[in-house]
Amino acid sequence: MTASAPSVFARSLGALRALLNHSAAGGIILMMAAAAAILVANSPWAALYETTLSRYVGGLSVLHWINDGLMAVFFLLVGLEIKREVIAGQLSTWAGRILPGSAALGGMIGPALVYLAFNLGADGHPNGWAIPAATDIAFALGVLSLMGPRVPVSLRIFLMALAIIDDLGAVIIIALFYTGSVNFYALGLAAVVLALLVGLNKGGVTRLPLYLVLGAVLWALVLKSGVHATLAGVLLALTIPMRVNTQHKTSPLVTLEHGLYPWVSFLIIPIFGFANAGVSFAGMSMAALADPVPLGVALGLFLGKQLGVFFTALLVVRMGFARLPTHASWSQLYGVALLCGIGFTMSLFIGLLAFPDAPALQAQLKLGVLAGSLVSAALGVVLLRRSPHTYRELAEQST
Repeated sequence: MTASAPSVFARSLGALRALLNHSAAGGIILMMAAAAAILVANSPWAALYETTLSRYVGGLSVLHWINDGLMAVFFLLVGLEIKREVIAGQLSTWAGRILPGSAALGGMIGPALVYLAFNLGADGHPNGWAIPAATDIAFALGVLSLMGPRVPVSLRIFLMALAIIDDLGAVIIIALFYTGSVNFYALGLAAVVLALLVGLNKGGVTRLPLYLVLGAVLWALVLKSGVHATLAGVLLALTIPMRVNTQHKTSPLVTLEHGLYPWVSFLIIPIFGFANAGVSFAGMSMAALADPVPLGVALGLFLGKQLGVFFTALLVVRMGFARLPTHASWSQLYGVALLCGIGFTMSLFIGLLAFPDAPALQAQLKLGVLAGSLVSAALGVVLLRRSPHTYRELAEQST
């Protein structure tokens, strides 16, 4: 007997709901979007893909609306997470900051040095030094979540804190090194709007819509100023009140963060991935990976990240400034360091800023990001699966 259509639909809806509620869902959907982009870019629809992204709507191309508009919402969520963690989360104490903070710093310096080692010559492109310096939190946490009880919760918290600090570092890098010519009149008006937002916060105003309206004005002015518009998202986040709204029994920051999370995870980031991961392999061979940009990016993500994160963490623990995450082994920490080499979203984003008018270099950096991220993810999974201790075994030993 065959199942009725309604029951099949109900089961399918339940399976979809279970997928979306899974902690790895965001990473899985992003992987699917990236794979779809690569397939389309190497199919008969490649021309349609390119012309659609380059079509202008309201003064900006579709690609610019995605990278400057939708990604501002992504950076707003990043800013909210950073502020919440610093005020009341894992980063609220020195003990909670020292290990992930040090590892994040090492994980930014290591990849930059590896990239520059291949790009300081006459044929190199040193401006892309920051491309492999960022970890993709959705991808990395998604892969780690697939390990289940093999990995202790403390390592997930460590990776999340590290990635949040890493995102903060990326924001600072974008502001300092990837800002072009500045329109100081627009920047001054943006500063006035920002001061007004800060004043609302200091004055105890908790009406979220007011902040969002002013945030939209701030985004338009920052875009006009020449500073990258996504930074407006972070600046807005820092002004959103953390204090509890007595009417709604929660803070505007937490309300906005929870409201944005599904939209960012399941719509904005996949759209960004689909719009930017489409690299065509036509006329490209494996030898292309030996060019300075893709080689520097790939090895920066794979070697620079794992070495920078792991050995900085090892040094901090050995010097007595921090302790290994609870129930975690060194091999598990090294596996997580490997996963930090998954640099998809932020690496692509910084790469587009580093080479804004160079399609050939953009294709090369995408190849390097894909290669470095895939190898880091694969070897990280293998090491975590072969780790000599599971979470349960370590917990039993501790008791």
